[in-house]
Amino acid sequence: MRSLYTLAWRIVAPLAPLRLWWRGRREPGYREHIAERYGRYDRPAPGGDVVWVHAVSVGETRAAAPLVEHILRERPGTTVVLTSMTATGRETGRAVFGDRVVQAWLPYDLPGAMRRFLRHFRPAIGLLMETELWPNLAAEAAIARIPLFLVNARMSERSVRGYERVGSLIRPLVASLSGIAAQTREDAERLERLGARGVRITGNLKFDIGVPEGAAALGDAMRASFGRSRGVLLAASTRDGEEALVLDALARRPLPAGTLLAIVPRHPQRFDEVAALLSERRLGFVRRSEARPVPPDTAVLLGDSMGEMAGYYGACDVAFIGGSLVPLGGQNLIEALAGGAPVLVGPHTFNFADVAAKAVEAGVAVRVADADAMATEAAALLVDRERRETMRASAARFLDAHRGATGRTWAFVSERLRERAGAFRPGTATD
Repeated sequence: MRSLYTLAWRIVAPLAPLRLWWRGRREPGYREHIAERYGRYDRPAPGGDVVWVHAVSVGETRAAAPLVEHILRERPGTTVVLTSMTATGRETGRAVFGDRVVQAWLPYDLPGAMRRFLRHFRPAIGLLMETELWPNLAAEAAIARIPLFLVNARMSERSVRGYERVGSLIRPLVASLSGIAAQTREDAERLERLGARGVRITGNLKFDIGVPEGAAALGDAMRASFGRSRGVLLAASTRDGEEALVLDALARRPLPAGTLLAIVPRHPQRFDEVAALLSERRLGFVRRSEARPVPPDTAVLLGDSMGEMAGYYGACDVAFIGGSLVPLGGQNLIEALAGGAPVLVGPHTFNFADVAAKAVEAGVAVRVADADAMATEAAALLVDRERRETMRASAARFLDAHRGATGRTWAFVSERLRERAGAFRPGTATD
């Protein structure tokens, strides 16, 4: 099965630069360092003690932040190599860590490309965030005796069913990992269905993410530009089709007079698409990138900026988390709770099932059945200041109760590394 998988990669890999160049029209980052996608690097290797963390995109990069900070504290002199697959992920890494980590693209999953990547950076360990399962990477790491860990691991029922269809490809990969630190018991059980053994439940690293420095000031400045006396409903990280659903629902069930709707699409390549949708509907709007105040008679702000989500959460009165009205699994709601925003989620939250369920149970988030229900609930919250304040206070307690995954994850990795070192110590039976 892996031979067929590799053959498929060999067929598409020569065409990949064309796709990268095409995507680079809207996201120039895709046109940078293309040779790295094939395991070729024009910069010297960092040398010394290297810990490699792979965070495919924005969400994983943010989730990795407390773990990376912990590693830098616990292993002085260590170089952290942070790899990404998306331009927004790499940009987020740059914004979060600056020059404190070495950034690179993870190569396409070709044996030669992965071999060159591992030989160049020579990491002591590799930490793969959440659901990053690459068969050739795992095989090459095993040959090089580089321990790979899947950390902050999550596995939805939909994903596990898909992986089970290619079990002969995935099971050897999962079995080769040095350890898996899962977010929840449900995640662990699904991974065990794929052949994982000895999975440790360590919690969700995203609970350990602090509010970014300057977020409060940014949120306050945003609120001033929006108008302090008007309510603000944030539609955060919306996905394709959701903006139309929200606008249709608000046309049927208007928000309180003067409310500003702030729409922040999940992917920057959709900013112009959403702007066109607003224009087609003859809705007056201001783009955040224009860096000007929103006039009182303008009902919509298009959040077409990057790296400001914490500010949006601090500036809004109610936050709807996108990706949940359509069957895409939702987006992370922890950042919204940390920012103090009362949260609404749709019916589709399978990517964050445990967090969403616990947040709803704790009363810090409200699940709505559809866009009309979202509009109705948002309107009710916007006129109920006392309820919003109660939800904010409850959210702070909820977050405090679930922190600590960073320490548990690193303790688990360190334990497994000590076991590995003992297993291969000269003179032992396995030597």
